Amino acid sequence: MIWNTPFCALAVLLTAVAALPGCSDKAATVPPAPAATASQQAYAPITIEHKLGTTVIAQRPQRVAVLDMNEVDFLDQLGVPVAGMVKDYVPHFLARYKEDHGIRDLGAIVQPNLEHIHALKPDLVLMTSIQANHYKELSQIAPTLHFDVDFKNSQGKHIDVVKQHLLTLGRIFGKEDIAAQKAAELDAKVADARKVTQDRPEKALIVLHNNGAFSSFGVQSRYGFVFDALGVKPASSAIEAGLHGQPISSEFIQQANPDIIYVVDRTAVMEHRPVMTAEQMANPLLRQTNAWKNGRVVFVDADAWYITAASVTSLKLVIDDVLKGYR
Repeated sequence: MIWNTPFCALAVLLTAVAALPGCSDKAATVPPAPAATASQQAYAPITIEHKLGTTVIAQRPQRVAVLDMNEVDFLDQLGVPVAGMVKDYVPHFLARYKEDHGIRDLGAIVQPNLEHIHALKPDLVLMTSIQANHYKELSQIAPTLHFDVDFKNSQGKHIDVVKQHLLTLGRIFGKEDIAAQKAAELDAKVADARKVTQDRPEKALIVLHNNGAFSSFGVQSRYGFVFDALGVKPASSAIEAGLHGQPISSEFIQQANPDIIYVVDRTAVMEHRPVMTAEQMANPLLRQTNAWKNGRVVFVDADAWYITAASVTSLKLVIDDVLKGYR
């Protein structure tokens, strides 16, 4: 085959060769095309099974509607933007999201505004069991993913459930490396906490304060993970599962005689006011406990414990509070 001169010149241009000794019937070597970036690669659909059904995510979400503060924290940790979220009870460590007017207000955690969610035109909705009765309607708006965390009884694998959801979100948004790093950090913090608690004899009681009344949370409750995952020894053997614990009296606390008392001030959260102090909680029976005598009544971060407690940031804050009881 004989190539004419213009065709040779065109070959030189297309192959970006600086100099050719001459035209021949050998095909010129074309350098390989650069690999496609992550954003250019085709998105492989992800199918996720959860307690409410199966969710198929066919493309990387760009507009996410978030109905739980744990989910907001997950996305914050992964660096994924939030298009809309419920804004009635936002923990202090996510306050900037509440104040961001570019993030649409989707109503309340217990009762999200479905009209606002529909108007947002999300391509993914993140929810928990608190919004379970809206799952069908939400799924008709956009693919809806349920976070399978048990808010009534976190005994057994609570940390694993949190990490698994984090890793799942990492896959969905192409943030696998960041998710794995955050999961490893959480593992390390849990391990450090267990080193502190494992050989200590102190027994602890977790109580919820609600307008002057108290509830106790044991090994089968929303804070069960404090005992099994973090290694805290319970001061009471009572078995009480539930979202708000078992109502107790000051006599109950005095008889349990805990070495450490962790106080979750629900009233402070619900009424948006400062957490109560030891002086406000004091009464003669509580003053008789070892915890009170030794200054081990810990008023915990109520936002982290009550609003969330199932995300990376909140669990780290919970662990920090737990360790305060051992100092």
